[in-house]
Amino acid sequence: MDEKNSNIILKTENLSIGYESKKGTNVIASNINISLEKGQLVGLVGANGIGKSTLLRTLTQVQNPIEGHILLNGKPIESFTNLQLAQTLSLVLTEKMASKNLSVFELIALGRQPYTNWIGSLSTQDLDIIHQAMASTNIVSLKDKKCYELSDGQLQKAMISRALAQDTDLIVLDEPTTHLDMYHKAYILKLLQNLTKETGKTILFSSHEIDLAIQLCDKLIVMTNDSVYSDSPCNLITKGIFESLFPEDLIKFDNQTGSFRVNK
Repeated sequence: MDEKNSNIILKTENLSIGYESKKGTNVIASNINISLEKGQLVGLVGANGIGKSTLLRTLTQVQNPIEGHILLNGKPIESFTNLQLAQTLSLVLTEKMASKNLSVFELIALGRQPYTNWIGSLSTQDLDIIHQAMASTNIVSLKDKKCYELSDGQLQKAMISRALAQDTDLIVLDEPTTHLDMYHKAYILKLLQNLTKETGKTILFSSHEIDLAIQLCDKLIVMTNDSVYSDSPCNLITKGIFESLFPEDLIKFDNQTGSFRVNK
């Protein structure tokens, strides 16, 4: 494997995503060819209902692709055992936690499950990794609090810490800024940007915060009704990709400022 390919954490080849049902196959998007490189912050953006969550679920093997291939560290993702996948990829979903009665420390410690022995005992190394994960997200002072006592922003940082404690090459987050105010949306996305630089991990997240993603991401995956595009924000702006995201009757993308504006 050459040096360029060795930096590719995840790659798709002619991927089609959607759902199989008794009525037939419902293809949401096809011919998806993307690659995520080591240490990149990658945002997945698009209009509501365009298929962002379906793409994330497919990339993380929560659901099967319709066609095409997904390579994780150069190997077909379906060749990974559940344990191998858990040691390579961590996932933070928007679903509610099964129990908020866990302490912050206990929640983050769950990230070590792929590495602990059969009774789940934490080693000194596990404890060090958990503490580092909390330090990286500035929540050491919250470690003894119950999750139900946390604000939405604090809980999101705890979930990110759990993913860090899992110590995987790739972290995938579905809508990590949902229910947060503008300050905390920017705070969480800036935190993700810093984490890619500090840890060298690749972080992929979906978001409706397109303006923030343009400013902070190394690469964006843009889903439109016609295609899926993947490139740096600057190149996507130059190609006019953002102009096709929404109907122009109400909102328009300004290439000069790199942001959306409402038509008056």
